[in-house]
Amino acid sequence: MRFLVNIDVDDLDKAQRFYQMAFGLNVGRRFGDDGVELLGGSAPIYLLVKASGTTASTATSEQRHYDRHWTSVHLDFVVDEIETAVQKAVAAGARLEKPVATQKWGRLALMSDPFGHGFCFIQFLNRGYDEIAK
Repeated sequence: MRFLVNIDVDDLDKAQRFYQMAFGLNVGRRFGDDGVELLGGSAPIYLLVKASGTTASTATSEQRHYDRHWTSVHLDFVVDEIETAVQKAVAAGARLEKPVATQKWGRLALMSDPFGHGFCFIQFLNRGYDEIAK
C-alpha cells in the first residue's frame, strides 16, 4: 500500500509557494488551475483547490474554511534539526503555535500553515518512539 497526502487550499499559487519554501518540495505535475503535485518527501503531497464555504462531503453539512481549524488527522514532518525547520516554515508563512518541547523520545513543535491546517515538526532523539514503547 502507498500513501499520498491531499491538502485542500483556496489559493493554489500561495499554497505552492508556501509548501515549496517551507519544506523544500518540488513540483511534479500541475493539474490545470485545480491542483499541483509536490514531490520530495516520503509521500507525494497534492494541493487541491477547494473554495471556502463549499461543503466538504455529502455526509456532512460542515463547510470548508481556511482560518485555523482542528482535525484529528494532521501531518508530522520528521526533521534532523527542528529549530532550522521551524525558522524556515515561519519565514514561509507558518505559525509556531507551541514552542519546541523536548520529550524522552524527541523534540516537537506545533505549527499551522497559512490555510489553517495544523502540522508538527518532530526531531527524534536517541531511539525515537522506542524510548517509550512497551
